[in-house]
Amino acid sequence: MKAIAIIPESKTVRTIDIPEPSIVETDEIKIKVLRVGICGTDREEVAGGRALAPKGRNELIIGHEMLGQVVEVGKEVRRIKPGDFTVLTVRRGCGTCLPCIMNRSDMCTTGNFTERGIWKQDGYEAEYVVDKEQYAVHIPAELEPIGVLTEPMSIVEKAIDEAVRIQTIRLPDAPATPHWLFGRRCLVAGLGPVGLLGALALRLRGAEVYGLDIVDENSSRPKWLSSIGGHYIDGRKIPADHVDEAIGFMDLILEAAGITRLDFDLFDSLATNGIYILTGIPDGDRLIQVSGARLMRTLVLKNQIMVGSVNASRDHFQMAVNDLAVANAKWGNLVRELITHRYFYTDFMKVFSAHSSDEIKAVIEWTKG
Repeated sequence: MKAIAIIPESKTVRTIDIPEPSIVETDEIKIKVLRVGICGTDREEVAGGRALAPKGRNELIIGHEMLGQVVEVGKEVRRIKPGDFTVLTVRRGCGTCLPCIMNRSDMCTTGNFTERGIWKQDGYEAEYVVDKEQYAVHIPAELEPIGVLTEPMSIVEKAIDEAVRIQTIRLPDAPATPHWLFGRRCLVAGLGPVGLLGALALRLRGAEVYGLDIVDENSSRPKWLSSIGGHYIDGRKIPADHVDEAIGFMDLILEAAGITRLDFDLFDSLATNGIYILTGIPDGDRLIQVSGARLMRTLVLKNQIMVGSVNASRDHFQMAVNDLAVANAKWGNLVRELITHRYFYTDFMKVFSAHSSDEIKAVIEWTKG
């Protein structure tokens, strides 16, 4: 069968022929891959960035945002059946720490995890894949057109879930509303796919959402944000360190840009008792100057929290599916419009060689029609 592979730390990416996988264990499922989303991690890998091939190999099959259809199941599989649409999670646990034993490899304490399509384990850019049922999440048939968004949606589901849990525990007034986010002012920094999906999840919870980026207001991402009731902030007109003066304080900031300077510039916009969630991963090691003492004073005197969140558990994938279903019912084809570019796998280089200004989410299709 065909697959797309890289040689890590090089710019070599090509289509390869490999044996079609088969079910070996009784709890495994075999999936025909339908489409795989492309994100910044994939582009970084193809450009020679962070990636590691499986042990004993020099090539890694990429791709971690997948949607497929089950074609075969092992005899002990109970939740999934042939014909079902499904997505697979990304990270596989170390097998030794308690979080991983609890199927929460996103909170692995040893660092000895693997990640499909990224780190030590082949990904999903292939015609077929096999994995264990415990990593599979069922996708309702009506969500097949947008099911590939489940993985990036799971990232913000985890971040928002953690924020709400923390705030509910520590704030005495939190139980006074059905959902802590209802009516809260929330800022999403970076309107890529993860940022826009974060805005979607926050709007579903009744939050007042602002999105910050540096693109024209009439371009695709701000227009999509506006269509779900969000408000766009052009960072070229209102710099990040002046958002508090121009727009006001935010109860929650969801960072999805991975830009260090921006992360610190936005901190002044965080309200008293607010929470700041970081999901972007900055590259490089350029030094920036920060008033550390002032930052620490503000954190303490305003009861603020800053927390990092990476990867997601199977439960967060399920939360993503649930929210995509609600959003699909509420906004119809609008959610589908997040997928702006589609490429058949034989044309995969087009997605890595070009990144048009109107692109939101690009996917590689493994079946025609």
